[in-house]
Amino acid sequence: MSELPKEVREYLDALPEERREAVEAVLELGEEKLDERLELGMQYGMPAWYLPHSEYPKGYHADPEQPLPFASIASQKRHIGLYLFCVYCDEAVKERFVEEWKASGKRLDMGKSCVRVKDLEGIPLDVLGEAFKRMNAKKFVAAYEANVAK
Repeated sequence: MSELPKEVREYLDALPEERREAVEAVLELGEEKLDERLELGMQYGMPAWYLPHSEYPKGYHADPEQPLPFASIASQKRHIGLYLFCVYCDEAVKERFVEEWKASGKRLDMGKSCVRVKDLEGIPLDVLGEAFKRMNAKKFVAAYEANVAK
């Protein structure tokens, strides 16, 4: 994995090994599959990819000082949360993601804002990677703005 932002590295270093392994695997996947216009950093206390203000000056509608969130991952008390704003903001993308996740044979525990997994074994990395790859910055902004307009 290339050089991580200092804050992300500190977050990872503070995790228990099994949690760190899962978070690092998702970060590596993002590095490989995500649109290069997205940046990795810390947002809302967790490693996150976001569309920086240089790419989307309006920022996040709920807090315009924040860049536009795309996806993040966090080690929670009882699970690892995959916060996939890039999936949740488009109903068709979400439906496809759900179908592909279920077809992988992995258990899907999906709430209103995140997918919860216990460990790396619970994440179908190929499904997540394809979802990342399909949702480039341009498509994401269009889906996001359509939702905000509602």
